[in-house]
Amino acid sequence: MDLSGVREAYETSGFNEADLSDDPFSQFQQWFGEVEEAGYWEPNAMVLSTVTADGWPSARNVLLKRVDPDGFVLFTNYTSDKAVEMDATGRAALTFSWTELRRQVRVVGTAGRLTEDESDGYWATRPRGSQLGAWASDQSVVVPDRATLEDAYTAAEQRWADGPVERPAHWGGYRVRPQAVEFWQGRPDRLHDRLRYRLDGGSWVVERRAP
Repeated sequence: MDLSGVREAYETSGFNEADLSDDPFSQFQQWFGEVEEAGYWEPNAMVLSTVTADGWPSARNVLLKRVDPDGFVLFTNYTSDKAVEMDATGRAALTFSWTELRRQVRVVGTAGRLTEDESDGYWATRPRGSQLGAWASDQSVVVPDRATLEDAYTAAEQRWADGPVERPAHWGGYRVRPQAVEFWQGRPDRLHDRLRYRLDGGSWVVERRAP
């Protein structure tokens, strides 16, 4: 993937306060659309960062499934490390790294489960294989070997052979509601543009940060 021409255009034009949308959600949608248009592979990939019960940072790649004025949405197994940590702290951070375009977005906010109806709605759109996999895998639990997972998947296939796969109670979505969203645009000579939306009393304040 050669995005050098697009990257150069963004580096040259930069990212200024006059370019900003009124809120971080609209601004994110704009950047996401530009990244998609450039042909970026899996632009919705993001690093989800949480904190363990004993204070260790914990990070992994996941996929963004929706963004709206209420926040950024992802789905997972509620028994997974990330879910347990979000449930315990009610906080999370997201990082989108579109490095070929010299762009990054950082989100810090509160994290909470979606409603049952919201999780049901997304579950219905998932491929059947992914639905069966959610039944087969107690995510983050130690297993003796791969055969254990494959046997569990086969059992799930047999269980749901005659109809739709129900959503397991241990699977659903989270919404990260941002307190701050920072947009980073690479520029020459390390004089990068960092513009941050910060929630202050229910309103978004925009701040430029030194690179």
